[in-house]
Amino acid sequence: MAPLPFNRPKQLSLGPLESEILSILWELGSATAKDIHDRILDDPDRELAYPSVMTVLQRLQKKGWLSCDRSQRTYRWSPVVSREEATMLQAHQHLHTFLAVGNPDTVAAFADSLDTASLDQLEAIAQKIKAMRQRQEGDHAQ
Repeated sequence: MAPLPFNRPKQLSLGPLESEILSILWELGSATAKDIHDRILDDPDRELAYPSVMTVLQRLQKKGWLSCDRSQRTYRWSPVVSREEATMLQAHQHLHTFLAVGNPDTVAAFADSLDTASLDQLEAIAQKIKAMRQRQEGDHAQ
């Protein structure tokens, strides 16, 4: 299993336009604000001002999702983490939020509503946790 990425955004929450722009950048690899603006306006039913795209790009950079190459006259924006890494980070955050409930009985109560496939996934996760704990205990014993 891959570890959590080292480069993590400072803020994981994203608005709808932020998510859309980040998705475009994952697809393109890197792009200028004009490339992104043009891509959004490919939809004839969409209206979006170019300065709005710039504002969102800057916001995503502040949150730690994007980097900007300013070495050329036209700035190029690139995602700091891949789509897969972002999914992993967001799942990790959701898990911590879920476990913050703190009461094992409350968390376990959700098991009644799970289907067989979900229960099988939870069992596989429990087995991996058990194996990691055994490795850690073995490392500490040495």
